[in-house]
Amino acid sequence: MYADVLIQYSTKELDKTFTYKIPTNLTVFIGNKVKVQFNNKKIYGIVLNIKASTEYDEVLEILEVINPEIILNQELIELGKYLKDITLCSLMKAYQTMLPTGLKVKETSSLDKYIEFIELNKDREVIVEYIRNHKKSYKQIEILEYLLENKKINKKDTNLVYKKLLEKDLIKIVKKRIYRLESYNYNKVNYELTEEQQSVVDKVELNKKNTYLLYGVTGSGKTIVYIDLIKKVLGLNKTAIMLVPEISLTAQMVERLYKTFGSSVAILHSRLSDGEKYDEYTKIVKNEVSLVVGTRSAIFAPINNLGLIVIDEEHSSTYKQESNPRYNAIDIAKWRSEFNNCPLILGSATPSLESFARAQKKVYKLLELKSRVKNYSLPHISIIDMSKEMKKRNFIFSDELKKELEKNLKIKQQTMLLLNRRGFSTIVSCQNCGYTYKCPHCEITLTYHKSTNNLRCHYCGYTKILEKYCPNCKEDAIRSFGLGTEKIEEETKKLFPYARIIRMDRDTTTKKNSHETYIKMIEKEEVDIIIGTQMISKGLDFPKISLVGVINADESLNLPDFRSSERTFSLLSQVSGRAGRSGIESKVLIQTYNPDNEIFNLIKNNDYIGLYNNEMVIRKKLKYPPYYYILGIKVCSKNYDLASKHAIKIASYLKNNVEETTIILGPSTANMFKFNNIYRFQIIIKYKYDNLLFKSVKFIDDMYIKEKDVYLEIDNNPINI
Repeated sequence: MYADVLIQYSTKELDKTFTYKIPTNLTVFIGNKVKVQFNNKKIYGIVLNIKASTEYDEVLEILEVINPEIILNQELIELGKYLKDITLCSLMKAYQTMLPTGLKVKETSSLDKYIEFIELNKDREVIVEYIRNHKKSYKQIEILEYLLENKKINKKDTNLVYKKLLEKDLIKIVKKRIYRLESYNYNKVNYELTEEQQSVVDKVELNKKNTYLLYGVTGSGKTIVYIDLIKKVLGLNKTAIMLVPEISLTAQMVERLYKTFGSSVAILHSRLSDGEKYDEYTKIVKNEVSLVVGTRSAIFAPINNLGLIVIDEEHSSTYKQESNPRYNAIDIAKWRSEFNNCPLILGSATPSLESFARAQKKVYKLLELKSRVKNYSLPHISIIDMSKEMKKRNFIFSDELKKELEKNLKIKQQTMLLLNRRGFSTIVSCQNCGYTYKCPHCEITLTYHKSTNNLRCHYCGYTKILEKYCPNCKEDAIRSFGLGTEKIEEETKKLFPYARIIRMDRDTTTKKNSHETYIKMIEKEEVDIIIGTQMISKGLDFPKISLVGVINADESLNLPDFRSSERTFSLLSQVSGRAGRSGIESKVLIQTYNPDNEIFNLIKNNDYIGLYNNEMVIRKKLKYPPYYYILGIKVCSKNYDLASKHAIKIASYLKNNVEETTIILGPSTANMFKFNNIYRFQIIIKYKYDNLLFKSVKFIDDMYIKEKDVYLEIDNNPINI
């Protein structure tokens, strides 16, 4: 027998299988990870096919099967091929994306964790007789009597005296595989559905491959609907996957799911250690769990007999991976839904316009939750004109926000302050000569972090210490401008020194379990004011939050992106929805320098349909999604002239090799033109149905496989352009 093996290298030049003979002493299955010899090296690969014969006269043998119990099943093998087709990555890159560290094809280390126990190896009568005849062997007797009573003892909890008992065959060492994450024993909670929630649940057909859009206002109980549907699916002896957009949301969601489904839940997200990911993945492969919850990559979980996929906050851009392979978890979920003939639920209070348009056209089935649970009212939203506040020297907090903060602190309710920009200041420059600190690798301004006195690039990670004197004119004239969450935290502490304040952003939540720690503090009412970026804006449920303040609502509105209005509406509506979830009277204060912008009126009235209607008119005129698809090609090189030359060449080829209805824009400099010393030119393609386009793009991609000084980044339906 012979096997077609895809080797560990992710380069497109080697994106094919190689034939190896299966030796008689090995049992090999499709999907196994194996060790083989390739080009005089011992490397690893995945078996994609097994056959009885080969056209080659001589072939090498497979050397070893690695982790024989961990197999890429047929669904994931086919899914890898689909991922390759839609993202133009190599097939090995697709499979590597599906696997956690430790199980990736090129990895060799074992991450299994064991605990060793000492147990009796003879009948009770033999042990009792030994104790009677060796009364002076106090330590041995102590261990044997303990084992008679308790059956086992942790090996590390005893001293070396057990070795004599081991030599006499009276005891034995037993190894037990353990998992690093605890299966928390929560008290089971039963949720009762409202009539509206029950109506939604009843409309979902569990044995059909439909996609449903669950559009429900914040606080309407979408999570309860998910849980009830998962219960029903598990009752049919099937399994489920649930995705959440942010790691910060996983903790609360996992706790809810543990309270309902106990230890049959596995967790997958990027903040787990390599060992924890390995354990959770192993649990799934061994069918020890029936529900997987996690962030984007959890959509590749190797769970069998899949009966339901849920994607919460489906509008979130975090479901799109922006590095190779550039997939969207929703596309992968649709493929798995089709493959398993099971429903996919997309839930959001502010669905993406593309999803809502598909629901309007009956491509998706629309489910609605129009009321908050127990008919709690939505918070009252006020728009604050900061241009008027500036005249009163209120640069950060308006008078009204300060007054409401003070009031909230007195009545011991919690406040959430949103500013979607981390750091202390966004620009640091010299007032004498105008010198501005920029990243030498990316040509963008560095953000100042006061707590570490660091200037940092939030794109490539470059950092430098801020010096007192200007590096250009040597004057003591360095000043910082702009706002970040760190600055908001400092100013809030000055205004309310007695308040208990925490900051949640990427800088403060890097430590393991930091999200969970902060969430527990908020739940226990150990915090008065939560300051954060968009990570605090969605999904979190804290009953004591009755005030939300948005410091600079224009931050996302002014971005040069056709989705900026949609994203602003979504962000501000979601963060507003954190208030008043337990029925207490609540307020949202949105500070802006553009109070007359129609988007704020729509947010104030919670008018998603108004946003949808307005944006669809604009999108149609400008040929943007959902009326057209978009494909982006970035031409990248360390050499500016080379990148420019090849970008012009590629754009010219495309214009002559696509359908007439397809629009080719560019080349132009990309939004992030210089990133980590790489110059990037961008070509944007707007298309509807184009049989020639993907053949042309695939041809271009193949042409650049061996190009050393220029490479392409191809992104179908990019989130950011």
